[in-house]
Amino acid sequence: MSSSARRDEIAKNLAAVESQIRLAVENSNRERSEVTLIAVTKNFPASDLVHLYDLGIRNFGENRDQEAKSKFEEFNNYIEDKEQEVKWHFQGQLQRNKLRSIATWANFIHSLDQDRYLPSLQQLSIDLEKPISLLLQLSLDLPIRPDRGGVAPEELIELGEKVKDYPGLKLQGLMAVAPLDVAPDLAFGALKTISATFLRAFPDANWISAGMSGDFAAAIAAGATHIRVGSSILGSRT
Repeated sequence: MSSSARRDEIAKNLAAVESQIRLAVENSNRERSEVTLIAVTKNFPASDLVHLYDLGIRNFGENRDQEAKSKFEEFNNYIEDKEQEVKWHFQGQLQRNKLRSIATWANFIHSLDQDRYLPSLQQLSIDLEKPISLLLQLSLDLPIRPDRGGVAPEELIELGEKVKDYPGLKLQGLMAVAPLDVAPDLAFGALKTISATFLRAFPDANWISAGMSGDFAAAIAAGATHIRVGSSILGSRT
């Protein structure tokens, strides 16, 4: 497929997703400005990110550090003479040996689910001379599935308090993925209740990162502030 044809394909898909977002926002009596679209670009080339950038996207999500860092560097060569407004979101499961690399390119880490990473992240904040923004990954799976990660609802407040003990770390909010065997409106209904309790404890941690290609309308209805959409924009991953 030629570059122009691929851009047209992405533009068409993006317009359809945007229409769905606006409908979901309207149905929820919310404003479009309350929802940030993160384009999930895992398994797609940097050239697709360039098309998305030219179409107005400024938030990109990645799950794998090595792939993301390579695309980050290639993409930055393209926009080096332009105003830098792009934000990068890491949403994969954390590994201790990948933390330093992730912190060099990701503006936001959506998947903190263990306090054992906090000392290393704090040291990276010092080394890189920048705050590191974190979202706690809430597990909506019962029982919790280790392969999907996440913190049990009853452990969120404790983990949030531990994050606040590290001055170089910024608690941004919560991230969640709907279980495979639960209707999205029920899963995100639970998220809405849990996030309300969390927000009372941490008023500044007001991000709710939830909703993907198949369920972002339900996430928006439940109060999601950030949705992570990949295949509906870029197509099926190989």
